[in-house]
Amino acid sequence: MKVLFIVRSTLFTANGGDTIQVIETARQLEGLGVVVDIRQAQQKMNYADYDFLHFFNITRPANMLIHIEKSKKPFVLSSILVNYSLYDKRHRKGLAGWVFKRMTGDGIEYLKTLYRFFMAKDKLVSFSYLWKGQRKSIREILKKTKCVLVHSEEEYNLLKMQYRVNPPYEIVYNGIDTVLFKPTNSIPRQETLVLCVARIEGIKNQFNLICALNNTDYKLLLIGDAAPNQKAYYLRCRQIAADNISFINHLPQQELIAYYAKAKVHVLPSWFEVCGLSSLEAAAMGCNIVITSNGYAKEYFKDAAFYCNPADADSILAAVDKAAGYNNEGELQRKISGTYTWKNTASAILAVYKKYLT
Repeated sequence: MKVLFIVRSTLFTANGGDTIQVIETARQLEGLGVVVDIRQAQQKMNYADYDFLHFFNITRPANMLIHIEKSKKPFVLSSILVNYSLYDKRHRKGLAGWVFKRMTGDGIEYLKTLYRFFMAKDKLVSFSYLWKGQRKSIREILKKTKCVLVHSEEEYNLLKMQYRVNPPYEIVYNGIDTVLFKPTNSIPRQETLVLCVARIEGIKNQFNLICALNNTDYKLLLIGDAAPNQKAYYLRCRQIAADNISFINHLPQQELIAYYAKAKVHVLPSWFEVCGLSSLEAAAMGCNIVITSNGYAKEYFKDAAFYCNPADADSILAAVDKAAGYNNEGELQRKISGTYTWKNTASAILAVYKKYLT
């Protein structure tokens, strides 16, 4: 069995959760005997070498249309459906904010795609996207896919409601590397250390997190690079940060271990979160978890995390206070290490391949 992963052109230059998802899924599938090649959407591909295709990120349909048309190959889709409009329509600043408030979520994503293309920040590989637009392109892909892989039941319901298409689907949970992220007692935990591991960008909502924890007794450490096109947001975060707030650039996963081991709390107060791989990793290493109430995280963490309203700094602080005061007895660690692993993810995907593509 040989499969071609087709991913966004910036997957390896603008690292995100999907970067880890793609790399780890491919690695574990190869351990199960599947040959996997990863190609960025703008690269040339010999489709004949593969049994089928596997796409990622439905919010970037321009990366998919031409390959579906040219290859004539069956395909599956990992949707990774994120509602960026929760941030774009309500909290983005400047001219873009003024324009986005008057547009639909799909219209906003269409404009973003064109902007990245015309500013040479990304490749537009499917020119039919120009006249089809975001919504029509996504509907076409959903109608043609053999199966959609979603992170939760809620993700599929949102996909179905938003695009009025009911493709076959399977729930495939994200995971962690259990070799890297496992409990350790060798590093003392700092009771006031709060960690946030994520690209620094509007959707991740570090600005409100900083507002919530500024000049408190907590030491907040933000680990991540500024997202492309979000340098102004990053600078705003730096400008308002008090002395108890620190920034570290993006770190490889191996180097995150020591920080997860030291922190008492990990927080992702995003405007929308699929799950948050850093939340899973931190929880596996014993951190208490604060995460947004918007998105699919509740299907993973249920009552074992503390949830916040991303629009409300007081809500974020209250959730951090509760998490910092909670006596973690390891129940969430054990659940994640036994359930949410990349090996389990790959096994579930291989079952999908066999069910729909062989």
